[in-house]
Amino acid sequence: MAKCAMGKMRRKGLAIMAVHTVDTVANASSTVNLGPAVALSCRECGERFDLGPIFACALCFGPLEVAYDLPTGDPEALRAQIEAGPDNIWRYAPLLPVPANVAEKPNLNPGFTKLVKADNLARELGVTGGLYVKDDSGNPTHSFKDRVVAIAVEAARAFGFTTLSCSSTGNLAGAVGAAAARAGFRSCVFIPHDLEQGKVVMAAVYGGELVGIEGNYDDVNRFCSELIGDPLGEGWGFVNVNLRPYYGEGSKTLAYEICEQLGWKLPDQIVIPIASGSQLTKIDKGLQELIKLGLVEDRPYKIFGAQAEGCSPVSTAFKAGHDVVRPQKPNTIAKSLAIGNPADGPYVLDIARRTGGAVEDVNDEQVVDAIKLLARTEGIFAETAGGVTVGVTRKLIENGLLDPALTTVVLNTGDGLKTLDAVAPTTGPTATIRPSLDAFRDAGLAH
Repeated sequence: MAKCAMGKMRRKGLAIMAVHTVDTVANASSTVNLGPAVALSCRECGERFDLGPIFACALCFGPLEVAYDLPTGDPEALRAQIEAGPDNIWRYAPLLPVPANVAEKPNLNPGFTKLVKADNLARELGVTGGLYVKDDSGNPTHSFKDRVVAIAVEAARAFGFTTLSCSSTGNLAGAVGAAAARAGFRSCVFIPHDLEQGKVVMAAVYGGELVGIEGNYDDVNRFCSELIGDPLGEGWGFVNVNLRPYYGEGSKTLAYEICEQLGWKLPDQIVIPIASGSQLTKIDKGLQELIKLGLVEDRPYKIFGAQAEGCSPVSTAFKAGHDVVRPQKPNTIAKSLAIGNPADGPYVLDIARRTGGAVEDVNDEQVVDAIKLLARTEGIFAETAGGVTVGVTRKLIENGLLDPALTTVVLNTGDGLKTLDAVAPTTGPTATIRPSLDAFRDAGLAH
């Protein structure tokens, strides 16, 4: 796969900072208790490293992933063990980088959210093979970010960090603030200065420190990377930087839950929003693990990525047939997806092409229309990222890229109450009348 020189140079700098971080945390070693996790493995060259707060390979600067000693033996016994577990992500503890007693520790217990059979939306879109919405707005802070943060918190505990931090487009800041409050960590999170007010309030209400950075998400992320390499950042666990390998594993639980909720079957097609791209790549990893463990039948599935037109570097690369993802300056109402230089972009391209899927985008007007469509048909009020996913699903069907006769799952990753500004200009009272039956009748509402 062709590599983006800019991305490789960036990873080199981050790798140096990440390796430095290990020296500042006494507990980082191969004896850390993170359940079945045994090492970190480079996604590019395969080099292995001891478990620790590092996220880029010291040899080739590629991204690191958690490597496991996963359960072997009877798939039926493992399936029964999972089904007997708690109704949250800890039912999958044997497949995650967490200690076996994780459910006993103070945390927000996210996950096992509803998989809604969306028959009304299916009729609107012309889907006949079964359409489902995985609605992660039901998590404790109303977004899927609670999953990834929960895993990162366990890594932070293991490595002796005292402060939880992140760079965020909004949802992650709230998830870190809440998880830190529950687990007894100090928190200090960083966001772009112009986020939706609802997300700002939700990030601040948990009592941690919230810092707005003048610039977009990529500016915020760059600042956080510099802070990690500075003595000011000593003892800080940045969930999506130096704890990123563990953090990313939380997204696998979406794959586990979807398959379990479908009766331990793979979906034929799944549509996933793209910000950094990590969610999509880890869902694919989760599906592959379920196949290898014998928990689901091995058969083809397609993965589709969804972006907003105003920040669509991966979609642009996919349509042009490129392996390199060129950064873009975000300009979209879907601010939770507004990452112009997505770290996992090249891997998203690989997965979409390998599975026979695609990456598509929709404009802001289409995002708003899709939010209203999902609300009107299924009673699910999605944030703008969910509007992107539903809008892209409709566009994929119209363009003949997604087969309406197959079982399809679309992700709603957050609650629409966080992004009210997107729909407020076109949403309001049907009528305002005097408090009388005559006025109601005259308004033409008495059907």
